[in-house]
Amino acid sequence: MISKSILKYIQSLHHKKFRDEHDVFIAEGPKVVRDILASRQFVCKTICGVDSFFNEYEELISPVEQKDRLILSEIELEKISLLQTPNKVLGIFYKRQPEKVILKNSLNLLLDDIRDPGNMGTIIRIADWFAVKNIICSEDCVDQYNPKVVQASMGSIARANIIYTDLKKFIDDNKEINVFAASLDGKSLYTFDKIKEGLILIGNESKGIKSELLKSATAQITIPRFGAAESLNAAVATGIILSYLLKDV
Repeated sequence: MISKSILKYIQSLHHKKFRDEHDVFIAEGPKVVRDILASRQFVCKTICGVDSFFNEYEELISPVEQKDRLILSEIELEKISLLQTPNKVLGIFYKRQPEKVILKNSLNLLLDDIRDPGNMGTIIRIADWFAVKNIICSEDCVDQYNPKVVQASMGSIARANIIYTDLKKFIDDNKEINVFAASLDGKSLYTFDKIKEGLILIGNESKGIKSELLKSATAQITIPRFGAAESLNAAVATGIILSYLLKDV
C-alpha cells in the first residue's frame, strides 16, 4: 500500500516547482518507462507499478533497488497518475545535465516559445525519428520534464539532448551555422537543396517566431499552402521540413 507521504510527494511532481526542487521527473506507461530505463541515460529513483509490470521487465528493472520498487494496485496507481487511463507503471527519474551541443555536420532544431506540452513532446519524437539529437529551446518554452511532454515524446526524450538558452545569443555565437526559419512569409521549402548541416527554427504555435530571431535567420522557409487553413501545427511543420530538407547520410 502506498503511504500518504509518498502519494503527496508524487502528486507534487506534477508541478515544475517541485520537479526542480527535487531534480526529478515523472514518466508513465510501459512504453515510456521501458525506453527510459533501457537508455541508461537517467537514474531511476522509484518505480511504482502493478505486479505484472515488475514480472515482465525484471531484467530491465534490475538496477533499481528493491526498496525503490513499489507494487501498487490499479486503484492506487490511479491516484498518482495524470493519465485518464493509468497504464501499469509510473517511474520517477533524476534529471540529467545536457551534453555539449556540436553543430558541425548535423541538422538541429531551435524552438522559440513552444508552449504546448503535446507539441513539444511530439517534436522530440519527430527529432528522434530523423536522428536529430540536439533541440535548443528558448527559455520560455515549456519544460521538457513536464509529464505531458514526457508522455507525448513516447520515450524519445531518452535519446534527445535538450538545452534551454537565449536563442538570439546562441545564433549570434554560432554565425557559421545557417539558420532556416519556418515562416508564412518565407520562400517555398521545395526550392531549397537538401542539407546535412544547419539549424531549423520553429516558432510559437500562434505568434510564430520573434522578429529579432527572424532577422538573424539565414533564410525564411514556408511549406506551400494549397487549401484554406491559416497555419500548420508546430510539430507537423517540423516533421514536413525535416523530411524534405534532411540530406540522406
